[in-house]
Amino acid sequence: MAKVELRNVTKIFGKTIAVNKVSFKVSDGEFFVLLGPSGCGKTTTLRIIAGLEDPDEGEVLIDDKVVNDIPPNKRDIAMVFQNYALYPHMTVYKNLAFPLENMGLSKSEIDKRVKEVAKMLYIDHLLDRKPAQLSGGEQQRVALGRALVRRPKVFLMDEPLSNLDAKLRVYMRAELKRMQKELGITTIYVTHDQAEAMTMADRIAVMNKGRIMQIGKPHELYMKPANLFVAGFIGSPPMNFFDASFVVKDNKYILDAGSFKLYLPSDIGEIIAKQYEKGELVVGIRPEHIDITDKKEENTIEAEVYVVEPLGAETVIDAKVDKYIFKILVKGMINYNIGDKIYLKPQIKYIHVFKKSGEAIV
Repeated sequence: MAKVELRNVTKIFGKTIAVNKVSFKVSDGEFFVLLGPSGCGKTTTLRIIAGLEDPDEGEVLIDDKVVNDIPPNKRDIAMVFQNYALYPHMTVYKNLAFPLENMGLSKSEIDKRVKEVAKMLYIDHLLDRKPAQLSGGEQQRVALGRALVRRPKVFLMDEPLSNLDAKLRVYMRAELKRMQKELGITTIYVTHDQAEAMTMADRIAVMNKGRIMQIGKPHELYMKPANLFVAGFIGSPPMNFFDASFVVKDNKYILDAGSFKLYLPSDIGEIIAKQYEKGELVVGIRPEHIDITDKKEENTIEAEVYVVEPLGAETVIDAKVDKYIFKILVKGMINYNIGDKIYLKPQIKYIHVFKKSGEAIV
């Protein structure tokens, strides 16, 4: 197994900075996810680790050894691509055996490894078939198997589940996580799907515009986002945001959004007071941290039901508040009519407050 480290890695294509001074460490046996929207630099970062792209600045280390000048085939890594990249003219057996043949292993060792991996991935009954005869999920397992048979130090995976249907994707991410933990192989996984990242990762690096926005365990990113981008990107339904000014009046700390006010407990108010500068703040609250009540009281927000989204075990209520649409996630089936008046009551202890620059205060 192996440790992987990037130190101030930068990659520029023409006038575009695809990767901008990216640094992180991946521990031995860790499942590390690079998460971000399309074009944020996560795949380029992965290709730099693989040796398929050369960094313009910075260093890539595997087991504390700089590998910038080491070619991809000498780095002892295996990469699984989004499109699987299987050889269409070869059987599943030959696809799995091919990298081992290139390594010069004996026929008996190749046969042993291929059958072991095929059994682990439940594709041992498909060894005589060609890729065109396989479903998307089966092709994906073959692509994984071809990486596994090599027994590399590091797995690099570039959105390997994105071509699967929703049900199979959920199943395969659980299988991948189980397999990675059983094998203990250091894995760096690229995805734009935050649910995939949250369910699979030991730690996540959230990227945007070539930069690392925050690195942490899934629950840390969810509960304590470092900035507006991470707060808005992590979570489904996404966090609700509104603008507000901060007011201290009669020893009370208040977030004034114009059409409504929220009174803060002193511990939260004092933290904001220390960092507040003139101007508006951005306030965030997650959909599951808003209660619905039928009466007006302190810290309630008058709203109008905009749309109801039943999900079975849960219901999402879209509520119109002034110029904002708030999403509220409630348990069970809730019946409201469009236009109904309701009162929203944010759970103040879960509130997030950000500077206009995007930096988190609370």
